[in-house]
Amino acid sequence: MNRRKILSVVGARPQFIKAAPVSKALAARGGLDEVLVHTGQHYDDNMSGAFFEELEIPAPAYQLGIHGGGHGAMTGRMMIALEEVMLREQPHAVLVYGDTNSTLAGALSAAKLRVPIGHVEAGLRSFSQMPEEINRALTDRVSRWLFCPTPGAVDNLAREGMTQGVHFVGDVMYDASLMMRARARASSTILARLGLAAGCFQLATLHRAENTDDRRALARAVRYLDAATREAPVVLPLHPRTRAAVAGFGLALGAIRAVDPVSYLDMTALLDGCSRVLTDSGGLQKEAYFLRKPCVTLRDVTEWHETVEAGWNRLWGNADYRPRQEIAAYGDGHAAEKVIDLLAAEL
Repeated sequence: MNRRKILSVVGARPQFIKAAPVSKALAARGGLDEVLVHTGQHYDDNMSGAFFEELEIPAPAYQLGIHGGGHGAMTGRMMIALEEVMLREQPHAVLVYGDTNSTLAGALSAAKLRVPIGHVEAGLRSFSQMPEEINRALTDRVSRWLFCPTPGAVDNLAREGMTQGVHFVGDVMYDASLMMRARARASSTILARLGLAAGCFQLATLHRAENTDDRRALARAVRYLDAATREAPVVLPLHPRTRAAVAGFGLALGAIRAVDPVSYLDMTALLDGCSRVLTDSGGLQKEAYFLRKPCVTLRDVTEWHETVEAGWNRLWGNADYRPRQEIAAYGDGHAAEKVIDLLAAEL
């Protein structure tokens, strides 16, 4: 049997999580080899290096070390480096994840070299002009395989005229959540280290450019989190870029308890132990639901509409949740296997 090479591009923390179950499924499948490329978009060890060990992802074959700068400069530098890797490796397909600059750079580089692209987490739309929306929409346009996490994502693509190569597979982050929850309960000591009691604190994250690149927007988000501390302590693992923005804008975090970035295992334990989530992260909105934690999204829009419709999530401009119900849209915990099955069938 002729072996087929899959080149996987990751660069940011949520992509490591999404790639973990896919890499595991790929390794278990005969005839397919993975070449993992880490662009370096997230470069703090707690946000990058430690994840590979905890998630049992193979060490990247390439560490490009590209981070910092504006969106255009970062994406362009990534494209130059990724094109060189693809020309050297000659992959049969390229996998990209989600909606970051690494996603778009990987997709565009592959498209220009006529390498077929699989987009894991295709079809999501927040119907805004934030950078992530542009990245995900453009990536969908050049991808051969559109692996959708929800039926709603399939519908979004159909409205945009994309029906070929569209597959509802379920959410690979649900796969990862199932993998990691038991492991976190067994081995993470983060609650004890931070002196936290389960159910007695709220977990927050804050990193989106729309909240951190403008002083007024960041001050609004900080005020919101500080006000939330009146209900229960708010623990905020602080993204390095957000920490720099807070300092640069001369803002104070008030009663918010900021801690250094944590590993995925510890983040899973914090999520499992918290009473509520407050976040501008797309992935954490879903993970909150997977562990049945109510969530407030620190944005005016979300691409995960079903979490709002099912009453587990609300935008920060809304005072109340809708009536709560279960969500069937995320699949059965075998999304990664379905992705690899579809790739193997066509390659």
